[in-house]
Amino acid sequence: WSAGRNFPTHTSFAHIKILREHERRYYMEVAYVTHDVELIATLPEIFDPRDKWPECLTLNEIRDQGSCGSCWAFGAVEAMTDRVCIYSNATKHFHFSAEDLVSCCPICGLGCNGGMPTLAWEYWKHVGLVSGGNYNSSQGCRPYEIPPCEHHVPGNRMPCNGDTKTPKCQKNCESSYNVPFKKDKRYGKHVYSVSGHEDHIKAELFKNGPVEAAFTVYSDLLSYKNGVYKHTEGNALGGHAIKIIGWGVENNNKYWLIANSWNSDWGDNGFFKILRGEDHCGI
Repeated sequence: WSAGRNFPTHTSFAHIKILREHERRYYMEVAYVTHDVELIATLPEIFDPRDKWPECLTLNEIRDQGSCGSCWAFGAVEAMTDRVCIYSNATKHFHFSAEDLVSCCPICGLGCNGGMPTLAWEYWKHVGLVSGGNYNSSQGCRPYEIPPCEHHVPGNRMPCNGDTKTPKCQKNCESSYNVPFKKDKRYGKHVYSVSGHEDHIKAELFKNGPVEAAFTVYSDLLSYKNGVYKHTEGNALGGHAIKIIGWGVENNNKYWLIANSWNSDWGDNGFFKILRGEDHCGI
């Protein structure tokens, strides 16, 4: 894999955070699913959901969490958005609001100071989430209010600083949105985790669409540009949640294809590939 230009020395790492220690205990209460060996036997060597479900355009969307440790919420709402489209055969396009989840879920954790991905999905099931687009989009009920920033790369935006306070929970929609808050809510039906074996994760991706996952970020990932990332040097910076969308093989290296939430300036237009099949970085 190859690296790009290093990030500025004043860049903050404070937004790389999920509350993993608390969540480990909770995982025991979540149902695990496995997939049939017949399905697993038919899985292709390379899978990109953008080819299988081309009408679900959010599969190619890269959001920006800004200077907020809200990766746990972004990985969740991104996967929810894709899955609703996939499950409906592209008849329903609902852009779930990261703002609503980050600001209004008291059981999920600490908002911009980290949260627990599994509890984000539980909140969707029991409380529901409204729609909401990206910063300055005026899309949906509650668009994201935290501005984008440059995540460890040079660019036109200000560098991320990690100092953003969690937005206030608002139980009403933007004035320009003509659907009431309660009527805009959508709910999940089931919450489950997939077996940690790569074949079952692949089967889940192939059958139902993207999944949220978490891993440990090391400093060498920050300068990633392309190829299959494999940690070689640098310190652990914290936990990070993302959306896995597919898999493949490149130069004999198996990888997961991942959408990050650091805008499209970072990585390979916002995406990256990480070594698959070795629980690399705990993914």
